[in-house]
Amino acid sequence: VTDVVPGGGMSVDDLLALAAAAEQGSEHPLGEAIVTRAKELGLGLPAVSDFRAVPGHGIEARVGDQRLLLGNARLMAERGVVLGGLEAVTRRLTEEGKTAMYVALDGTAAGVIAVADVLKPEARQTVAALHEMGIEVAMLTGDNRVTGEAIARQVGIDRVLAEVLPEDKAREIKRLQEEGRLVAMVGDGINDAPALAQADVGIAMGAAGTDAAIEAAHVALMQDNWLVVPEAIAIGRRAFRTIKQNLWFTAGYNVIGMLLAATGWLPPIAAAAAQSLPDVAVMLNSARLLRRTRAGG
Repeated sequence: VTDVVPGGGMSVDDLLALAAAAEQGSEHPLGEAIVTRAKELGLGLPAVSDFRAVPGHGIEARVGDQRLLLGNARLMAERGVVLGGLEAVTRRLTEEGKTAMYVALDGTAAGVIAVADVLKPEARQTVAALHEMGIEVAMLTGDNRVTGEAIARQVGIDRVLAEVLPEDKAREIKRLQEEGRLVAMVGDGINDAPALAQADVGIAMGAAGTDAAIEAAHVALMQDNWLVVPEAIAIGRRAFRTIKQNLWFTAGYNVIGMLLAATGWLPPIAAAAAQSLPDVAVMLNSARLLRRTRAGG
């Protein structure tokens, strides 16, 4: 949590405590950040009832005898909440790459809470490595476009698909495929599972990923380190190249061997002995892949 901007005469601590109380029932990382910050400050959290998540928009709950809304501008518009001057505050925060959420009590705007994604130290290096491999990098996010583009600029991401609802992620992947692109999707949450299944290659971050994401993905990476992603792609490319080498060598060897045997240039005993050579060659060629992988080459 980077900013807490109260409105309507409410204090910073009261606004944060209300939001944290409501988010105790949420599994969303933004909600967890709010709860963690409130606990760090030692704030007392009021009792909450009637919690309900509004996918892609926010949450609603009852705090005491008041109805609380916490979410994006779309949620506030749907519930008829007038935001007033808070819209300018939110605009400034989003331009800084922060995710700003409105808080409303009984239909009246009560303030804004902003949370900033902490970029992993290896994020920029990972994107650079993917670019070196000739791969275009896109970010698929439920955040608004301004926030998404601000984060993308920090790490060098090429394309931002923003304001995507959880149920629409797979549809965005399919749209990219219809453009003729081969799509690899990297994710770790429950909401990522349909998109991971839709992608040509679904890659789940297994160390931090949910079971649903791991089950839906084609590849599960057991390290919570984004640099493993380009490494996994490189290993896959080398493996595919090795498979093609083995197939072409075996086919060519057998064709030449049959021609030599049919024309009498290769005696039957020698032909029988030569049948084991492709197997040995294939194993040795495949072993090269194992050695290069261990060496990080």
